[in-house]
Amino acid sequence: MLTETAPIVPTRNLNLLYIILDCIFLAVLLGLLIWKKRYSTVLFALFGGILYTVVDFGGFYLLSHTRTVYIGGVLQGMGGTFWVLLWMSMSYGITNFAFIWVLVGKDAYAKYWIFLILMWWMIAPSIAELGGEATITTSRTTGAYHGWMGVALVLSYLILIFFLLRRDPKQAFVNVLYLCLIGFCVQFGWEFSLLVNGIRPMNAASLRTLIVNSCLETNLGMPAIYLIYWLWHKRFNEDLSRG
Repeated sequence: MLTETAPIVPTRNLNLLYIILDCIFLAVLLGLLIWKKRYSTVLFALFGGILYTVVDFGGFYLLSHTRTVYIGGVLQGMGGTFWVLLWMSMSYGITNFAFIWVLVGKDAYAKYWIFLILMWWMIAPSIAELGGEATITTSRTTGAYHGWMGVALVLSYLILIFFLLRRDPKQAFVNVLYLCLIGFCVQFGWEFSLLVNGIRPMNAASLRTLIVNSCLETNLGMPAIYLIYWLWHKRFNEDLSRG
């Protein structure tokens, strides 16, 4: 007899202090990147934040109606939803894309950037507990689009592998396994931190949400991200000088 699979409904419960502290961290991270002249990383990170905002607010909220935001138990309209999603999208867009860019480019300081991001993801929720009860809740259903995400992932990697198979193995311009591992790890890092810190509630779908989202949601864009990186660095260095 088949048992019904629990649906994936990623949910986050947090408070205002978490948002304030996270905004400060983002400013510090971007400031450090600018200090070390990682201008390309900064631009790509900001692009990630804008892209996530368009997808989350424009796609998940306005088009598919799969995103909801509650503040103090009250369902928010477009205005309240936009500001919460803007912060959330900029937060994970900036950190995710910076994480990816420095690893794809094998930045000399990559271990420091990655440490800062992972440390913040794991520790921020504990610090935010000083701000009291979590009164902000966001959630989204994924059944409407996870299938299409899976199709996009398969096609994108198939296209990349097709081009790699046309070349001599010794002349491969990217390691597909390394690329896929980056995509998995960046999503797993913050999904895991949300779960163990209680921001994402533990339920019957928690493990499935963690694994499926980590395998799928960031990874589907990794071939395209590598193409952007390759095209960008044909013209510009990390400090935006001509390549």
